[in-house]
Amino acid sequence: MATRGATSKKKTAPKKAALKKTAPTTPVALTLPTIHESTTSSGLQVLAAERGPLPLVAARLVIRAGSSTDPADKHGLADFTARLLRRGTARMSADEIDETIEFVGASFSVGSNEDILSLFITSPAEHFPAMLTMLGQMVREPSFPEREVDQARERALAGFSNDLDDPSVVADRAFTRALWGDHPYGHDVGGSAAHVRTFTRDDLVRFHRERVGPKVALLTVVGAVSPELVAQEAEKAFAGWEGGPEAPLAPPLGDNVATGRILLVDKPDQTQSQVRIGGPGMRTGHPDYFAATAMNIALGGGFTSRLMNEIRVERGLTYGISSYFDSMNAGGVFGITTFTKTEKTREIIDVSLAEVAKVREGGIPAAELKKAQRYLAGLYPLRTETNESVAAVISDIRVHGLGDDWVEKFRERLLAVKPKQTVEAAAKYLFPKPPLVVVLGRASEVKPLLKGLGTVTVVPASDYE
Repeated sequence: MATRGATSKKKTAPKKAALKKTAPTTPVALTLPTIHESTTSSGLQVLAAERGPLPLVAARLVIRAGSSTDPADKHGLADFTARLLRRGTARMSADEIDETIEFVGASFSVGSNEDILSLFITSPAEHFPAMLTMLGQMVREPSFPEREVDQARERALAGFSNDLDDPSVVADRAFTRALWGDHPYGHDVGGSAAHVRTFTRDDLVRFHRERVGPKVALLTVVGAVSPELVAQEAEKAFAGWEGGPEAPLAPPLGDNVATGRILLVDKPDQTQSQVRIGGPGMRTGHPDYFAATAMNIALGGGFTSRLMNEIRVERGLTYGISSYFDSMNAGGVFGITTFTKTEKTREIIDVSLAEVAKVREGGIPAAELKKAQRYLAGLYPLRTETNESVAAVISDIRVHGLGDDWVEKFRERLLAVKPKQTVEAAAKYLFPKPPLVVVLGRASEVKPLLKGLGTVTVVPASDYE
């Protein structure tokens, strides 16, 4: 693109001395630091990677006890239990834990998804042993004080109530439930108000005893610390850890993802419709990952994608639309998420499905594919910039069986995808069967617009509190 005013200036030939032949740029190789493995006497697998130059250390403890292991009548218990680990141990109160972390300039966080719970600690290197010891206390001997459990439950219930005011959150929740049904992935990671309301301290104690243990956990430490010291401190911090299963409790294969349903979530105060469209995707680590990912970047995974161009730029139907693959251990989803004015609901659905159909029938042309590949290949190095991100990548590689050369070979495998492979991936994942369509909006106005898509089921938004 020419800069403003460039046409009014004379172009002059560069001096001969300035003319140089430059070799084509080659991406700098991405490599992970050397990984050293050990196992504590309690059976916890430990991975250590020394990495400088900053005197910081990041540790990630992954436990294979995500929301798919929630009891059938206690949805959200895994996430709830994980968040309460910090609220007291047999030796420290919640306030003492907070003060200890803050005093040394460390940070602590907890994350959860369908398959795993993750506990993160980032610490100055000199305080790493003390922080790891505290992490060990949290997972080995949490006290789950009754007062902390009561307060956390009330906060969670208030959050569910507030969520009803966020149409995007409610639409996502409805989509997940409709898509997976009774499968262990078929409820929100945080559960629902009806289930969380029943949580007691005994529920947390039981879940911790039955699901959280060293045989289903992985500790990854990255930073300015020797592997020998990591192994020594891990043994001290996690010695005597008991409980949990002997092996991960894998959910059944996700081959029952819903298709062909039209669900309308009624929220009468809305002037816009939230739209979700989806069908079966792929499990984490599937061989189709690179072809499907490259294809999706072109379709709806980037700001210059087909969906964005056709629906936002050309038609002005929305400010945002994207397509995505969401992969878990037992299966996955291919979906589209967007929103629009109530009266434009049917148009945005029809145009989205039409764009998907074009790719399903013809794949992605070579030039468009190359652009998508370069875009993603350029972003990928950001995943290995910090100790925290490297620890996350290493643990994900091991937990999901991606292979230790995942990072090193990522861009090579991505750039090797050919147009023919995108045709094959599109035929497999881009709604070969009629998709599930979930719309949240004013049902009285939206329902007539959905005529011809299929039988419409109407439910109130309050069902998703």
